Amino acid sequence: MLTILGREGGRFCDGVSRRDFLRIGGLAMGGLAMPQVLRAEAAGLPSRAGAQPVGKSLIMVFLAGGPPHLDMFDLKPDAPAGIRGEFRPIATDVPGLMICEHMPRLARMMGRFALIRSLVGAGGEHSAGQCLTGYKDTISRAQGGRPSLGAVVSRLKGPVQPDIPPFVGLSPRVGHPPWANPGDPGYLGLAHAPFTPFRGEKPAPNQDKSDESSAGLALDERTIVPSRLGGRRALLAQLDGFRRDVDRSETMRSMDAFTQRAFDILASKRIYEALDVSREDPRVRARYGVGDMNNEDDGPPCCMDHFLMARRLVEAGVRVVTIGFGRWDSHFNNFGANAKRIPKLDVALSALIEDLHQRGLDKDVSVVVWGEFGRTPVINKDAGRDHWPAVNFALLAGGGMRTGQVIGSTDKQGAQAKDRPITFQNVFATLYHNLGIDPATAVSDRGGRPMTLLDEKEPIRELV
Repeated sequence: MLTILGREGGRFCDGVSRRDFLRIGGLAMGGLAMPQVLRAEAAGLPSRAGAQPVGKSLIMVFLAGGPPHLDMFDLKPDAPAGIRGEFRPIATDVPGLMICEHMPRLARMMGRFALIRSLVGAGGEHSAGQCLTGYKDTISRAQGGRPSLGAVVSRLKGPVQPDIPPFVGLSPRVGHPPWANPGDPGYLGLAHAPFTPFRGEKPAPNQDKSDESSAGLALDERTIVPSRLGGRRALLAQLDGFRRDVDRSETMRSMDAFTQRAFDILASKRIYEALDVSREDPRVRARYGVGDMNNEDDGPPCCMDHFLMARRLVEAGVRVVTIGFGRWDSHFNNFGANAKRIPKLDVALSALIEDLHQRGLDKDVSVVVWGEFGRTPVINKDAGRDHWPAVNFALLAGGGMRTGQVIGSTDKQGAQAKDRPITFQNVFATLYHNLGIDPATAVSDRGGRPMTLLDEKEPIRELV
């Protein structure tokens, strides 16, 4: 692990003396220093001359726990009370399409979305795995660990700029770890793991994140601790000073290209500035709603700031951003809890789509919103809905897709796909297509065997 010796005197914003070593390997995963990770990446990639222009990108929103399709995008107002639930459907700007009353902003812009009501083939696991790889966890494990879409894009496309990671996961650590998976690299290796800025300690309840006196940065495991992001201004000032000190020394001249790139990622302002939503126009930020980093029990928080960060990250050149939003495992009090949770998604998601369109990014940035499975048509004795892998929904936008349409339908109870069943891999094939990647492409696993990205390689014809 490379170390760089700073000048004597002074202290970093986390209290570490400047005479102590700054470990660039702090951005490592699994014990590998960052330069080692970059060497591993280069070993598996063809050489690329120069930085690539900013191109297609993806924002994936995972609704952990299984969002209730019947209460959000596939309401059954004519079904018996024990099925239809408490929420009313409202009209949208797409003729004949009705969605939940708690999503009035999305209702006014459903013409910018494509809604899949007949998503089938879900696994029964409570994890983000299938939404990140296209494969059930059991199959993925049996095949040596299928890489997430973000890892595949990192492998095939690489970074747009040396100091911008191609893949960023915004999911923080949560009590149920499979819900916080930002996108494992699987057999592609740690070189293609996501940069994960919010994998540090869970913030304390009601923590004041505007406190500039708590400046600090945890560089372990590619981590920026969320409780210390409030000190971003002091942090960036320290990084500026550190870069100037090193640039004046002979240290950088002795580094090889991989170590230089590791330092570029560590010391670049761009990734940190993209995460700093306080730099955004206050009117734009207000549209996204107030961010909240407090986890929902053992699930992700409903942090609207992550949607704004995702837009800022793709503008900075990140190719894939994953978000974990909310805990949707509503075995009890389904309607009370979701009457609070669904409006938050309505605000953040509508702001993101509006923002992408206003900035001319809607053709280049694909957005997908989904969860691991749906929920039971029959409401249980605790006013909740249980797990229902038989059918689910997916909401897609951008990426040059044909929107303003509904694909597939379910039966009268919302229990089974009635027509046009769509699989997770059908969605993945569409997303890869949008990113300029042939779904039939093969990458090598750890044993050197070629593994095609998907078994089902045809994009959804209605969308492309």
